[in-house]
Amino acid sequence: MPTEETVLKRRTYSKPKVLSLPERKRLSMKDVLLWSEGEPPKPGPRKIGIHTSTAGGVAMAAERAYRLGANTFQIFSSSPRQWKPYSLTEEQCGELCRLREKYAIGPMAIHSSYLVNLASATPEFHRKSVIAFRGELQRALALKAEFLVLHPGSFRGRSREEGLELVARSIAEATQGLELEKSNLRVLIENTAGAEFSLGGSFDQVGHLLDYLRPVCPVGACIDTCHTHVSGYDIVSEAGWHETMQKLDETIGLKNVMAWHCNDAKDPRGSKRDRHEHVGKGTIGLEAFRMLLNDPRTEHAAFIAETPIENPGDDLRNIETLKSLVEEAQAPATRKRA
Repeated sequence: MPTEETVLKRRTYSKPKVLSLPERKRLSMKDVLLWSEGEPPKPGPRKIGIHTSTAGGVAMAAERAYRLGANTFQIFSSSPRQWKPYSLTEEQCGELCRLREKYAIGPMAIHSSYLVNLASATPEFHRKSVIAFRGELQRALALKAEFLVLHPGSFRGRSREEGLELVARSIAEATQGLELEKSNLRVLIENTAGAEFSLGGSFDQVGHLLDYLRPVCPVGACIDTCHTHVSGYDIVSEAGWHETMQKLDETIGLKNVMAWHCNDAKDPRGSKRDRHEHVGKGTIGLEAFRMLLNDPRTEHAAFIAETPIENPGDDLRNIETLKSLVEEAQAPATRKRA
């Protein structure tokens, strides 16, 4: 019987694609700081933005958001796929705050690392996750972020209830001594795409976890439209939209949804596949986003796209699409202080 090493040796790998000069130039120009000229677009009447890169320093994320005409944005405070965190200097944190004040951009959300699994059944992995999440909290406080978004994790090896309870205890441990209640930071639990062992695949699970966490730290929810759709909720038909929003209000409370990740989906409803598509170009379509952005019950929230950037200007086009869906009756476009 061949060993794993033998199998690996037998495997053939395709050569990396050699890009032409125009292709390389196109890919290098995906950063808005390289192609934007003149005055940036005006911000919309709602808090609309996108996940932005911190390349060149964390403060550059605010510059990118401004250049895209956003008045809210999201970042990673460190590499989302490495345990070793970036070190942020006081000067870097101060510069980000200065640019946010200058451009009147806020709230700012930080998305926690994809590696963090506070429900892990593996002791070593769970310990690393708690330490990493505490680092996320500390960086969020240093950067004066309003939101820290967290995927609840995978409960494989436990019951779902045990997983939810462990996540709550882990967050309590990670927040110990940080006095979050004295800050402007709120931990947002994000709903997930509903994979077999994932926590947060239903509004009930998110609401249950929030109940556990309220005595621990300031909390709220972040609802991802793609995750909602592929986990099985109907947000496409008008009747389904109203039923889903009613369910969300009953389980989590619309007033507790502080941020919406505005992502279309590549896959059909109920597929459990988390693949984001440009707004209006996927299986959700524009109408769901139109209803979301014009619902008075969501007016307090931030709307942040996490859509792919495949070509220069994709990020700008997704922001402008979201802005265009807000009805004229809404308040005039101004930059509001964070």
